[in-house]
Amino acid sequence: MTQAKEGDTVRISYTGTLTDGTVFDTSEGRDPLEFTIGTGQIIPGLDQAMPGMAVGDKKRVEIGVMDAYGPSDSDRVLEVPVDELPADIPREVGITLAMQGPDGAQVPVRVVAVSDTKMTLDANHPLAGQDLVFDVELVSIG
Repeated sequence: MTQAKEGDTVRISYTGTLTDGTVFDTSEGRDPLEFTIGTGQIIPGLDQAMPGMAVGDKKRVEIGVMDAYGPSDSDRVLEVPVDELPADIPREVGITLAMQGPDGAQVPVRVVAVSDTKMTLDANHPLAGQDLVFDVELVSIG
């Protein structure tokens, strides 16, 4: 039976959960996720778990913070005075906005707190600082 190896394009069905069992993503009801092993298209911990799997194999992969989205970085949390924000920016905790980074690229930020005078924006990935668990099934190789 053919086993997946670095450089192979594979398709997986998966469910990603936090360590407490909370589901944060799943391919259920969608096409399987397709990526090429070893090219950095997915988080390192999941990428490293694929070699050696054969079509039909199922695996539970526990991924620590450093092999997932990394630690949460306090330097990526910004407090912005409300009077410096455009008037049409919604002031709602939980929404995602786009800011322009120093290189001109769009950077997604989550609104994590709002007061009368400031809005706190978090540019960390929403799963930064979290250990993750993936239940995967290798659907195809090639």
